[in-house]
Amino acid sequence: MRTRVGGQDDPRDGLESVVALRRTLEAVEAAQVENAIIAGWSWARIAEVLGVSKQAVHKKHAKRIRDRYPGEGSRRKGKGA
Repeated sequence: MRTRVGGQDDPRDGLESVVALRRTLEAVEAAQVENAIIAGWSWARIAEVLGVSKQAVHKKHAKRIRDRYPGEGSRRKGKGA
């Protein structure tokens, strides 16, 4: 089954839609990972739900969260595993 967005002669619209969806997906993932960390979830638990390794999710999101919530990392460490 093929999903078609944009005209067959010029795939630009379809490709631009892919870019927009990726950006939206990244923003939703970032917000939900942040919500999970605030709720006390461990990186391992978040990774399990996302279907990736703990290292992958930590590498992708930890710096942003640490920068946004400086000094709070030790309080949440290991909670919610």
